[in-house]
Amino acid sequence: MSAVRLFAPLALGAALAFASPVLAQDAPPPPAPPPARVSVSGEGLARSAPDLAVTQLTVMRSAATAADALGQVNTAMDAVRGAMPSFGVEARDLQTSGFQISPQYRYDNRSDGTQAPPVLTGYEVRNTLSVKVRDLTKLGELLDRAVQLGVNEGGSISFQIEDDAALRDAARRDAVARARSSATVLAEAAGLKLGRVVTIEDTAGGFVPLPPPMPMGEMRMMANSSAKVPVEAGENTISAQVRIVYELQP
Repeated sequence: MSAVRLFAPLALGAALAFASPVLAQDAPPPPAPPPARVSVSGEGLARSAPDLAVTQLTVMRSAATAADALGQVNTAMDAVRGAMPSFGVEARDLQTSGFQISPQYRYDNRSDGTQAPPVLTGYEVRNTLSVKVRDLTKLGELLDRAVQLGVNEGGSISFQIEDDAALRDAARRDAVARARSSATVLAEAAGLKLGRVVTIEDTAGGFVPLPPPMPMGEMRMMANSSAKVPVEAGENTISAQVRIVYELQP
């Protein structure tokens, strides 16, 4: 029995002796914390004069029958299309963008106050032609001539840049420069330095909203005037937005 009792302490001591070097080793150091980061956004702008205008020209006519109204619309629209080459507009720049036939009703009340069934009074027909004008110096004269030939609705104008890829790249460069400038200010205010770019994202691009269509009354007033429609192309602005994440260094 005593031998057994002596063996157990000896075995335990031997085990501790073998394990002691392992226990004596230092634990691995904790991982270094990730570097601080800053996220910034920047908006850049680039401007240029437009080189293209898109206008919508609508002919609307009313008649007792749809066929009669359609015939009147077709006559006027054929004249409008036929006049476009004299302003440098090619066939590829003409596109029908809308066509509509709408029955017109009259709503009467009976003597007892109730509403009588609607009475068909005629039809309205509309045909809209989308025109790309590449020589902007002729745009006002084109609009004036279109009204004289029968256009009585529409007249909205969108000034565009046909190939704006270079302008968009310039806006992106400006956006990145502005974002970096903001990040530098934040880093310096915190007593740190700007490090490498972690992520960069192109978040959005700008656009120029279309002006509202010209009311029909104004189009008719134009038809009574022999003066060329005054048009100012101005300047188009392209915008770009980026979001950049930088590392910060001590």
